[in-house]
Amino acid sequence: MNTTLEPPVAAPLSRKDFVPPNDVRWCPGCGDYAILNAIQRTFPELGVPKEKFVIVSGIGCSSRFPYYMETYGFHSIHGRAPTVATGVKVANPDLSVWVVTGDGDGLSIGGNHLLHALRRNVNIKVLLFNNRIYGLTKGQYSPTSPVGIKTKTTPLGAIDYPVNPLLFAIASEATFVARTVDSNVKHMTEIFKAAHEHEGVAFVEIMQNCVIFNDGTWDSVAARENRDSQLIYLEAGQPLRFGAKKEKGIRIKGFQPEVVALDEQPDAVKELLVHDPVNNGALYAEMLARMVWPELPTPVGILRNVLLPTYDTLVTEQMNQAIKRSGVPTLEQILNGGDTWKVE
Repeated sequence: MNTTLEPPVAAPLSRKDFVPPNDVRWCPGCGDYAILNAIQRTFPELGVPKEKFVIVSGIGCSSRFPYYMETYGFHSIHGRAPTVATGVKVANPDLSVWVVTGDGDGLSIGGNHLLHALRRNVNIKVLLFNNRIYGLTKGQYSPTSPVGIKTKTTPLGAIDYPVNPLLFAIASEATFVARTVDSNVKHMTEIFKAAHEHEGVAFVEIMQNCVIFNDGTWDSVAARENRDSQLIYLEAGQPLRFGAKKEKGIRIKGFQPEVVALDEQPDAVKELLVHDPVNNGALYAEMLARMVWPELPTPVGILRNVLLPTYDTLVTEQMNQAIKRSGVPTLEQILNGGDTWKVE
């Protein structure tokens, strides 16, 4: 008689498995609610055990995220979430590590930390909520605020040129760079799944609304009445077309992209750029990142998706080589070995 017991089959996860008992305390109507909903819908579909997820955040409205997800989490200090996440991933490469940050937390005090996490290609997923304002500290202008915006710290209008998060990520050689918008949950979940599947660092900018201090900041491109004409959804292998009836496209004239009306020039469809985030190179991704309304439609989707060895994998390989060569040292050997001095 075979008495071998089969291991129990884990029940499939659902959104409810990632909803904690904590009350969500963002302002009513905040775009963060939609992003939270999208993440809670995405995680059950990734095939990752619940205990393998870790969310690391810095400081800001978005950085309350770990409290609102029934996963492991770390609410770290201002701007340092990428550093903490790097340590988590290197210490335990089996974990699925997600960084939640904002335009102020990630691109101001945290800009240096974010840059190095991106260039090292640590296998973490960075979600940058971009509402172009400091919300938690009550409405100061941020690194991504547009020129001229009047806030509590710029009563005469901001004179700083804003940081373009996508350009920042591309210049840092991030291997996966994408953008989505808080008003499109379906698109967010698609981008989050793609970010998870990417073997390497994934940077996702989320155009997010702050209803209190910067309401409607993305309405010019993402509002219902504007999104067909001002957003261009990037699809791999497809020509760059937009408009309610896909009646417009993007082609290159000289060294610059330009809009062409396909209903007036139907033959121009042959000249349209075909989107390829894998093979078109960093210059192509940079061109897309520089496309902004009103001159050009604003791209959403995956701009860049290339593969390089990951930092955490290389660190593990080095440690294994060192252990194979020298064995595992004792604490005493570590303290007294190498460049140490004995003081009499």
